[in-house]
Amino acid sequence: MSDSTYVKVSDVMTSSMHVISRTATVAEAIQNMRRLGVSSLIVERRDDADEFGVITINDIAREVIAPDQAPDRVNVYEVMSKPVLTVPADMNIKYAARMLVEFGPSRAIVVGSDRSPVGIVTLRDMVLRQTPEEDETA
Repeated sequence: MSDSTYVKVSDVMTSSMHVISRTATVAEAIQNMRRLGVSSLIVERRDDADEFGVITINDIAREVIAPDQAPDRVNVYEVMSKPVLTVPADMNIKYAARMLVEFGPSRAIVVGSDRSPVGIVTLRDMVLRQTPEEDETA
């Protein structure tokens, strides 16, 4: 990949983010995921000094469903992943992809210059954007 193909994270991220309170129940998180058709929700920070959390289908399966806990008796903050990887909106996707591969998550929260969330990006988003599209005229 050459520098002339610089693609920013903001070019490939999903800007529609769905946020849930850390004190919501896992049952509420599941309802929101089902209604919104998503597999993760950003968890609100307590304050500006706090870090973001994310609750995913994997978190729920591992921490609630597999051990047979009641989703309406478990709070989001008990099973969320935190802290989560955040990447700047103007970061080159090749570096963002390297970070995700290195540290293991499949998604990162995209933040603006003031650390506020502006989107979410997945490895899938970056890989599909990086791979050249087929020439439809061939």
